[in-house]
Amino acid sequence: MTRAMDCLVNVDIGGKDPADWLIRVKEDYFKAGAAFLKQPELSELLDDMDANDIERAILMANVNETDSRALSFVEANPDRFTLAVGGFNLLKPMPTVRTLTAFVQNHPVSYAVVGPSFWGDGMYPATDAVYFPLYTKCCELDLALCMNTGIPGPPLPAEAQNPMHLDRVCYRFPELKLCMIHGADPWWDTAIRLMLKYKNLRLMTSAWSPKRLPDSLLHYMRTRGKDRIIFASDYPVLSFERTLGEAANLDLPDDVRDAWLYGNASAFFFGSK
Repeated sequence: MTRAMDCLVNVDIGGKDPADWLIRVKEDYFKAGAAFLKQPELSELLDDMDANDIERAILMANVNETDSRALSFVEANPDRFTLAVGGFNLLKPMPTVRTLTAFVQNHPVSYAVVGPSFWGDGMYPATDAVYFPLYTKCCELDLALCMNTGIPGPPLPAEAQNPMHLDRVCYRFPELKLCMIHGADPWWDTAIRLMLKYKNLRLMTSAWSPKRLPDSLLHYMRTRGKDRIIFASDYPVLSFERTLGEAANLDLPDDVRDAWLYGNASAFFFGSK
């Protein structure tokens, strides 16, 4: 099996009291069982990664939490885990950027993350000025920023996640390392066209079953986008075994598959192959 890096892993996806929208996604969208909200112990997660040849994983964390399972996992195994940090209140820009700066100084953070549909009632697309302090701080820190694109699974407003909004962002912030996450459905072709246009833009296939990826994206991966697409499962939403098993069965050249599963993330988030 090809080595892999999973760039979006949840170890506290539901917490003690899962949000109603998360339950609805589990039952209505993914038709998933109890494993959808699994909170693995460290040993269980490491065993699952080893069984599927996952060398590294990026764990979701909240910028406002200084004591979490994700942080404890990273502290225990810094060679296997780093963090993705979210939970920003972008309506309070200065406290937000100060908190992000302090978090990055004290923890191994691979990227910041924000979902336009998931806060502010979905009223703020990526072009809104509320994001500009975050964009600027990520540029200053040389920290990648991942933004949800595509219609979200939860019953939330979707228009703010149209990838077309990133056109002006990439144009105004060419220094920003920007990655679309959770695919871009139904705007895949728009996302691909933007990646052709801007060298600082990537797309992560998190929360997408590889066998459901559109032919247009697979064609782009085989041709001009060999270095642009990044693998993630959104574990436990989708399992390592399922996503990597389906990835192995796709009609992709070995070098393209290796870049998707490992090399592109290593270069984009860690500056190495």
